[in-house]
Amino acid sequence: MENNRQIRSNIWNTVEDLSDMQINTRVEEGKWTIAQVLEHLYLMEKAITASMSRELNGGEIRPAEEKNFFLTLDRSRSVPAPAPLVPAEGFYTMNELKDKLGESRRTIEELLAGIPDEELAQRSFLHPVFGLMDLRQWLTFIGVHEQRHWGQIEELKMGLPPEE
Repeated sequence: MENNRQIRSNIWNTVEDLSDMQINTRVEEGKWTIAQVLEHLYLMEKAITASMSRELNGGEIRPAEEKNFFLTLDRSRSVPAPAPLVPAEGFYTMNELKDKLGESRRTIEELLAGIPDEELAQRSFLHPVFGLMDLRQWLTFIGVHEQRHWGQIEELKMGLPPEE
């Protein structure tokens, strides 16, 4: 979890000097805004937490093979987000996004507090690309996924016009 905290901190450090207007500026047609990327991270963590909760509260024991999901970091490959994880169009404030992402992180940390790794290794659910992944892998995947989008946020930030 510590790695996930560090990546999230890196994301906040990248966007801390941006205004609400800047995070909602579309740098390139057909691409998400920085705000939409942050909303996507919230939606993703919330969905993973809900699935983890379901598995921990009655899911069957299903160990999974280790997956090489670090390919996620290769941004030359693109996989469209599942519809429920696509951020809505609209205006987001930095405070709203910080609150949402703070809440989703607290929720997953509370869910997993005190649960031994051995139990996390015995509970699994499907990833749309990588197949069956256990909850330990899913926890690592959250950080890897956010690291991928941190790179995207940095690129989007570089493409922002100077604020007037």
